[in-house]
Amino acid sequence: MNASAPSADSLRAALAGLLDGLPPQRAAQAVDRLIATYRGTTPTDAPVLRDRSDVAAYAAYRMPATFEAVRGALDALREAAPDWAPRTHTDVGGGTGAATWAVAEAWGEAPPRTTVLDWAEPALALGRELAGGVLDAEWRRERIGGALRLADTDLVTVSYVLKELTEADRTSLVAEAARAARAVVVVEPGTPDGYERIIAARALFVGAGFTVAAPCPHSGACPIAPGTDWCHFSARVSRSSLHRKVKGGSLAYEDEKYAYVAAVRFPVDPAAARIVRRPQIRKGLVQLELCGPEGLSRDTVTKRHGPLYKQARDAEWGDPWPPEADAL
Repeated sequence: MNASAPSADSLRAALAGLLDGLPPQRAAQAVDRLIATYRGTTPTDAPVLRDRSDVAAYAAYRMPATFEAVRGALDALREAAPDWAPRTHTDVGGGTGAATWAVAEAWGEAPPRTTVLDWAEPALALGRELAGGVLDAEWRRERIGGALRLADTDLVTVSYVLKELTEADRTSLVAEAARAARAVVVVEPGTPDGYERIIAARALFVGAGFTVAAPCPHSGACPIAPGTDWCHFSARVSRSSLHRKVKGGSLAYEDEKYAYVAAVRFPVDPAAARIVRRPQIRKGLVQLELCGPEGLSRDTVTKRHGPLYKQARDAEWGDPWPPEADAL
């Protein structure tokens, strides 16, 4: 991949220097306010990102994490449908374009033509600036909510958007995405309420005739009893100096927890099961918490399992299980 191709590295390069001219304290204050807004429980009726200072702080702080979460969901979709590639993509509530960067990287050989929709013009403007000549995208202002109408497209992404909407608008938006697209990927924070929004979207997709491609190995009911647990995954994100300033600490990375669903209108080969917790490695064995067509289970892999044991030691949270035969 060349230096200008969409990737985590090229996104970080585009973000480098974004905060030049913005006092660090002001950037940190903007991030603190945005965090408080996103963690609130009241849906907004206006764009969260108000001006360039907000947008620059948000982009530097959140785009890498959103990119990695969406990339994780897209990787799972591509594993389930390796021969499918979208020609067109609509990024709903895409803001500065993190999901658009992830989609362009996922199908880097022939990335789809993207339309980014958002109601915050400062976010769209900065998204265009960051994209430069790297992304093939149109940036268009639209109110994101129940009245939104989408052009027919191959892929719709909706990342970190549903929390900002009322329940009625969430339902309408998901239904519209299902009407317009052949595949839809929805990503939300990996919190109990984020998972609940994902489960609600998943139910709407299944009801509309979609097949769940990932993370679930089936399109039946989620085996997690409501209120007892939640399904989510983790993506490692390199931390910028702004991350360290706002959050404190000196680690060069953090883990972004996210929940997602990828649903499609074409044949797919979902994982036989998926690892739904971080593998527990003990002396001579690995314990894997799995979700499969029969529900939740635990698999213990020991040295006696031969090559499978090495695969289990290398397995990560969110991976399909067992590995394909040619990987053993």
